[in-house]
Amino acid sequence: DLSGQTIYLRQSTTYYENLERLSLSLRALGRPEIDLQPAPEYLEDEDFLELVNNGVIPWTIVDGHIAEFWDQVFDNITVRPDIAIDSDGQIGWAFRQDSPQLATVVNEFVKGNKKGTLFGNVLFNRYLKDTKYVLNPLADEELRRFEETIEFFRQYGDQYDFDSIMVAAQGYQESRLDQSVRSHAGAIGIMQLLPSTATDPNVGIPDIEEAEHNIHAGIKYLRFIRDRYFSDPEMSEPNQAFFSFAAYNAGPARVAQLRAKAEEAGLDPNEWFGSVEVIAAQVIGRETVQYVSNIAKYYLAYSAVVSMIDEKMQLRQQEEGQ
Repeated sequence: DLSGQTIYLRQSTTYYENLERLSLSLRALGRPEIDLQPAPEYLEDEDFLELVNNGVIPWTIVDGHIAEFWDQVFDNITVRPDIAIDSDGQIGWAFRQDSPQLATVVNEFVKGNKKGTLFGNVLFNRYLKDTKYVLNPLADEELRRFEETIEFFRQYGDQYDFDSIMVAAQGYQESRLDQSVRSHAGAIGIMQLLPSTATDPNVGIPDIEEAEHNIHAGIKYLRFIRDRYFSDPEMSEPNQAFFSFAAYNAGPARVAQLRAKAEEAGLDPNEWFGSVEVIAAQVIGRETVQYVSNIAKYYLAYSAVVSMIDEKMQLRQQEEGQ
């Protein structure tokens, strides 16, 4: 029964329209409507399943074959084939007419590399079973750290023109918003900055042992990266942020090289998701791809609860003022 359920999915899917109609039908029957939450288009079906798996969101709806595949990877999802929003659709590969050679190549590749073959099983275990999937940033302890630091992210996000929730999501990806974290390379705190980066003239924020200064330095460094490498007006603001995050993780020079390779391959060098990230996966592996992807997912999670957190903090302030 989907009545009263909160479901996240992309607005471009046929399911979204079907669920809107179903929700209106429920309202006409006097039952609770479906709380349908649109999610960013750059997240894929498996991203939503990953968020469900970790308890970040309660429901999503995907094609049956996708749910069945990822049910082999994720331990905490429950596939409900008995709840069908669209049962008449057909899915398949489409080829240009009179392309028998292309069809032959694709069919041979699928036959020799699908799951169940040696190569397919190696890929499945290497890239799906052993991947650093998202955590749940809304668990009690994690949410407490978000509440303690969100005002710093807002202050310096506004100062350097970054979405405060998105840079908080990056902070969670770096350290789970834990200022006590230290890396083996010497990176410090929430934003996992090296002291040498913080003291560089382009940043110049001392005392990154303190959470506020650490967040300030991290966001100022992001602004430096964006201004120096990703300020082209042809690149959208969200993409400027995504490329800055990728450069924060992998280094600006390397990301610049990835953009050049993407353009050579006929991909859009100004788009991270679906374009430059493809080249990043080929050249440097999954780490940076997963890094940016996780930030996008944490951003969705934080965006869903930030109003609730604001109300909670206002009530607390009122109680303290009494």
